[in-house]
Amino acid sequence: MATVQFAEVKKSFGAFPVIKGVNIDIQDGEFVILVGPSGCGKSTLLRMLAGLENISGGEIRIGGKTVNHLPPKERDIAMVFQNYALYPHMTVAKNMAFSLMLASASQAEIDKRVNYAAGILGLTNLLDRYPRQLSGGQRQRVAMGRAIVRDPQVFLFDEPLSNLDAKLRVAMRAEIKELHHRLKTTTVYVTHDQIEAMTMADKIVVMHDGRVEQVGTPLELYDNPNNLFVAGFIGSPAMNMIKGRIDPDNHRVFIAEDGNRLPLARGFPGAVGKDLIYGLRPEYIRLDGTGYQAEVVVIEPTGYETQIVVNFGGAEVTCVFRERVDVRPGEAITIAIDPVNVHLFDQKSGERISG
Repeated sequence: MATVQFAEVKKSFGAFPVIKGVNIDIQDGEFVILVGPSGCGKSTLLRMLAGLENISGGEIRIGGKTVNHLPPKERDIAMVFQNYALYPHMTVAKNMAFSLMLASASQAEIDKRVNYAAGILGLTNLLDRYPRQLSGGQRQRVAMGRAIVRDPQVFLFDEPLSNLDAKLRVAMRAEIKELHHRLKTTTVYVTHDQIEAMTMADKIVVMHDGRVEQVGTPLELYDNPNNLFVAGFIGSPAMNMIKGRIDPDNHRVFIAEDGNRLPLARGFPGAVGKDLIYGLRPEYIRLDGTGYQAEVVVIEPTGYETQIVVNFGGAEVTCVFRERVDVRPGEAITIAIDPVNVHLFDQKSGERISG
């Protein structure tokens, strides 16, 4: 196990910068997820950590040692790829043992490590099969087993669940998290799926356009996003964004573009006169017969909850209700807002206003 540090790391392809001075500190044994939309630089950052991409500036350290110019085999890392990358002509056992065979490990050591990894991952009865005889989830476990047998300082996962169906992704999320609890190896995991990030990570690094937008625990990012990008990216359904301004005569009232006067739990005197965004999570809207009228646009029942999109505040707003709601598109519902959980953002800078 080891710490991992990115210190002012940069990467350019020709004159085009894709990583723009990234600083991240990963503690020994932490499970850290790099998350962001396609093209944000998260996979490039992981490949630089693995030694598969050269860096253009800064330092990458593993266990306190600078590894900028070390080849991948000397970094003591193991990587699990999105497409499994299994050898089709080798059995499960030989796929898992391949790196040890290249390192000239003894057969007794190979058997010990392969059987240990197979036992952890539920592959013991599949060791004589070939990849073509396995399901997608079993192939992914073999890829993980191949990483485990190396006993590395750091595990790297590059969107390992992208090729699996929805039900299997949920099961594999739990398996990977359980594996981390058991092995306690420092893990860096890349995904564009913020649900994966929220449910698996000890710490999340939100990336956008080659930069780190915010680092924190899942609930820190959910409850206290630094800016509009993080607020909109973390959470499903996403945070609602309503444009408007603070009432100059009552700093605890927000006037939306459609004229609705929305509550604030406290005043924001420094933000009076600015164009703002009123940020509200869907679960903090409730049905209330004395509240605001809103026209229903879309209804999405999921069984344990009902998601309803309404026209409100000059925007389409998503509400999440635990109760069953008997309503149709075009009809009106009456909603109320919990102002304690409202965030204000500056429209121009996108930054959250703290007070």
